[in-house]
Amino acid sequence: MNRKKVLIVDDKEQIAKILFAYLHKDYECFYMQNPPQAIEWLSRGNMPDLIISDIRMPEMRGAEFLAYLKLIPVVMLSSEDSTSERIRLLEEGAEDYIVKPFNPQELKIRIKKILD
Repeated sequence: MNRKKVLIVDDKEQIAKILFAYLHKDYECFYMQNPPQAIEWLSRGNMPDLIISDIRMPEMRGAEFLAYLKLIPVVMLSSEDSTSERIRLLEEGAEDYIVKPFNPQELKIRIKKILD
């Protein structure tokens, strides 16, 4: 059975390690440190089933990155608990918006609902 692929994009490697620890048993996980790196990886033909992306990153904000990703479901992670930001990103195509710190089990359930 082919496992679904999840791309994690976050400038904080520690967050990526936490996500990987919770997800790697169920999903094939990949990590990119920033959106330009992820865009380059995607342009080489790599196609994940889902992307989990931070919003606040120095090279490119999550909303800009989201604009590149029309065909791939994206879950946005953010320390911003802003209703207006959440609504804006959901309107722009994000599948879900989760505030940090997050419950890994809740994240796993939300990913499963998107991918199944």
